[in-house]
Amino acid sequence: MLRLLNLELQKLLLNKTSKILIFISFILPFFVILLSSFKIPFFGYFTLELGELGVFNFPIIWHLTTFFASQFKFFFAIVVVSMIGNEYSNKTIKQNLIDGLSKKEFILSKFYTIIFFSLVSTIIIFFISLTIGLIYSSYNELNIIIQETEFLLGYFVKLLGFFSFCLFLGMLAKRSAFALAFLFIDFILEWIIYLIMWKFSTEELATKIQNFFPLKSMYKLIDWPFLRIASTKIPDNKEFIHDYAVHSYEIVIVLAWTALFIFLSYRLLKKRDL
Repeated sequence: MLRLLNLELQKLLLNKTSKILIFISFILPFFVILLSSFKIPFFGYFTLELGELGVFNFPIIWHLTTFFASQFKFFFAIVVVSMIGNEYSNKTIKQNLIDGLSKKEFILSKFYTIIFFSLVSTIIIFFISLTIGLIYSSYNELNIIIQETEFLLGYFVKLLGFFSFCLFLGMLAKRSAFALAFLFIDFILEWIIYLIMWKFSTEELATKIQNFFPLKSMYKLIDWPFLRIASTKIPDNKEFIHDYAVHSYEIVIVLAWTALFIFLSYRLLKKRDL
């Protein structure tokens, strides 16, 4: 495992574009810290400080920061599809196989890299959330701090599933631009199918089925943070009632898609004439 991971990391670090994108994907979550310190003046009458509004209280901060950070996953998605695109364009994939790397090890090297960066990103978000929470939260008891840390698991699984999907699309398209285009097309298709199901059945049934789709199931792991914040300010408003938790069945769905994408990536490589 370490040998395959080290091999892939060397490739990425030797590529200037990949290094920049990796740096951006890791540094952007730190803007959550900047967000917490924002002071917004309103025409000189008063100043709104986000950190004083209670949005960074434990345990809600785990929900907010993981949702916010997951919006930056697109930058590393570019790295993932580039890993495959560069292998084909530079013909290094063929050279690796000639040098003794099996097709299974080739796919595993990519998957181990995805696991590594997802784990590092999760650890970074953990320390960012903990730091902001300890500064701004009104609740510093240990039993409250550790509540809802399952959002970190949801964040890790979300990245794992999304990047595995990008890996599969990269293998399918063999070009970075095409792979990203397929990602956008899948997003559109999921909503088109949802609207068709809604028209011929019910909104509730259409939503339940949509929650099994790849991108939607990943999004469902961490959703509605701003609605939840609003519910803390207006607790009696029934419009804000929602299930905000990370559920085990949602994790299982995304992990199932992850396994399928890795398997399909391997099957594509195994059958393809290089």
